[in-house]
Amino acid sequence: MRHVIALDVGGTGMKAALVGAGGELLYQARRATERERGPDAVVESILGFAAELRAQGERRFGAPAVAAGVAVPGIVDADQGIAAYSANLGWRDVPLRALLSRRLGGAPVALGHDVRTGGLAEGRIGAGRGADRFLFVPLGTGIAGAIGIDGRVEAGAHGFAGEIGHVVVRPGGLACPCGQYGCLERYGSAAAVSEAWAEASGAPEADAADCAKAVESGDPRALKVWQDAVDALADGLVTALTLLDPRTMIVGGGLAEAGETLFTPLRAAVRRRVTFQKLPSIVPAALGDTAGCLGAGLLAWDLLDESADSPEVPRDGR
Repeated sequence: MRHVIALDVGGTGMKAALVGAGGELLYQARRATERERGPDAVVESILGFAAELRAQGERRFGAPAVAAGVAVPGIVDADQGIAAYSANLGWRDVPLRALLSRRLGGAPVALGHDVRTGGLAEGRIGAGRGADRFLFVPLGTGIAGAIGIDGRVEAGAHGFAGEIGHVVVRPGGLACPCGQYGCLERYGSAAAVSEAWAEASGAPEADAADCAKAVESGDPRALKVWQDAVDALADGLVTALTLLDPRTMIVGGGLAEAGETLFTPLRAAVRRRVTFQKLPSIVPAALGDTAGCLGAGLLAWDLLDESADSPEVPRDGR
């Protein structure tokens, strides 16, 4: 069976899969990045993991993977195949595409940004299936975004498209590590809710999930923290929909695990803010933590399709 290798590299761990031509997950595995040993060890862990997946595919299907896709955090130069920078992993200017291709016996490799890659999967085969324009917004430690257009995800001129977490929603507000004040992710991310609820509840270990449970039980302190976050999110999402006019907004990440505790007030808050804009569908992400692997697999299959169509012309991000 023809298959590709898909790798989703996170700050602390890696998820990998063998993915079939129909997007099916044929085999899955996980491994630590070993980032405590430094950036070189992280790179070697990725290469070794990919080699193991290649061997697994040969054993299971009688032939090696025909291509590979890898999603990584931080700044990614997909055109050149370079993992330019990641604060979490400590690397700079790693020629990851070339290194992986060499380790995989010359197989073609596609490199992508983790959030955009997950967004590609959600838009094409997940919650945004069938939508010609979508915005994927994962609410985790920070807030990022992926802008989907006709089955592709827009990277921007410099690879920074979709950074909705750094839209200023509270001018002069809390300092953000990016250097601005009042950024959306300082108010509407899972980390921001955890911080605000820990302070409001007087429980230093409390997190966003605890806040959601307290909201469901009617705790007025939790309701205030939650509504502040929802209002900030709505301000950011309305800015995005005004600029992008998406048909579907897909919200994922840790905060979205609260389900309708988040989505009911969030939809209402967005609805109150729109004037002339068309209200998009606001839906939860469907693929969970498999989105990155599935997206990396899609990148790999796209790479093969594009090579077949235009063998002498490199395509966007490959």
